[in-house]
Amino acid sequence: MTEPIRSEVAIVIPMLDEGTALPAVIANIAALDPQPAEVIAVDGGSADRSVEIARAAGFHVIEHGRKGRAVQVNRGVEEASAPLVCVLHADTELPSDALALVERTLANPKRALGGFTPLLTGTKTRWGTSFHNWAKTYYGPILLRPHLFVRGLRLLFGDHAMFFRRADFLAVGGCDPDMNIMEDVDLCLRLCRIGSVKLVPRIVKTSDRRIAEWGALKANWIYMKCGMSWAFGRKTGLDRWYPDIR
Repeated sequence: MTEPIRSEVAIVIPMLDEGTALPAVIANIAALDPQPAEVIAVDGGSADRSVEIARAAGFHVIEHGRKGRAVQVNRGVEEASAPLVCVLHADTELPSDALALVERTLANPKRALGGFTPLLTGTKTRWGTSFHNWAKTYYGPILLRPHLFVRGLRLLFGDHAMFFRRADFLAVGGCDPDMNIMEDVDLCLRLCRIGSVKLVPRIVKTSDRRIAEWGALKANWIYMKCGMSWAFGRKTGLDRWYPDIR
């Protein structure tokens, strides 16, 4: 049997009680062409079968113990051996050629960070919120960091399946370990010191589970409140407005 073609991209999955979502993630990763160099699942202390399911799929599972995407992503990137890293949330589905797109995007030495275009779907497709998420990639930095926008800053979130060079991530100190949310947007600022940020015009499907739980108005209000608090300098305590839905 011919060995699958492997990319130079490690997939890092920060997970916590994702036993329900993991089977779809495993099937999605198995369908990628080329395949990832490695898949690293960093568990933040799951009480369900997440660790067992990920390990059975052949993922390199790290039982980090401390929850929080920032510290889990940091640990996963540290453990990776591949030169490129894509951070994949357990409720997000990549296109089959995603890793080839990662390699192509980061072949530009002036680019430090990229992400895909998320479509929120599940119980229904959330066209309005998905469009707003696309728009704020651009209007956020235009309004809040215009001097960085002209240098290539775009604001990406975890649902974008963000990707970068491992060396660049480590050079800027990774994610702020004290941040429980908004660490992804904060990482955009850090990596913008090195190069531009690219929103790849290819869709990744990501779960609408938060909107299904909270309702569209409440969800967008929470997103806006957390985002504006971060924009004006607050980095800790934001998670009190962002309850866990699992």
